[in-house]
Amino acid sequence: MQPRVTRSRLHVAFEIGVILKGLNGLLELIGGTLLLVFPPSAIERFIVGLTQNELSEDPNDVIATSLRAAARHLTSDAQLFAAIYLLAHGVVKGFLVYGLLREKLWAFPWAIGVFAGFVVYQVYRYFVEPSGWLIALTALDVFVILLTWAEWRRIRGTEPPPSGRTPPRWPRPTPASRRPAAPWARPGPGRALRPP
Repeated sequence: MQPRVTRSRLHVAFEIGVILKGLNGLLELIGGTLLLVFPPSAIERFIVGLTQNELSEDPNDVIATSLRAAARHLTSDAQLFAAIYLLAHGVVKGFLVYGLLREKLWAFPWAIGVFAGFVVYQVYRYFVEPSGWLIALTALDVFVILLTWAEWRRIRGTEPPPSGRTPPRWPRPTPASRRPAAPWARPGPGRALRPP
């Protein structure tokens, strides 16, 4: 009875992780769309207005000063790259999350590969420019990769059974699953069964 509870908890953890990835993808889609719609000057004015109160209380606030510096140095080319990057990530994540939640077998290896690619890129970005957000996002990606792999094994039926016995590879044929009788062997109106 214990393995079923564990599997159920794993499945719930998988669904939560995938939904979090889906929300992350949705935020990336929204962010990418906003970057495409608004010019860099409008984004800078928005950031200045957003951080004004925080900087009046604490002029050395790390997040507010970082946001202002990023908005000040935002060029049209950098904005276009960021928008395309976010939109591509959002679309790919949304597509994979849909497939994973619908338990489409093709989605599992693709999700593992794509999320592993995100992990590699995020680790590279961390060494270029360290960030706590990158560590959190990378940890979430690794967690989702492990849960996706476990869920994929469960769905494919390759997870070892709780009792330790190996399940039969092919189901044994039952009378209902046997091939239907040949047309000459089927009884019909006024027809008797006779061999050919």
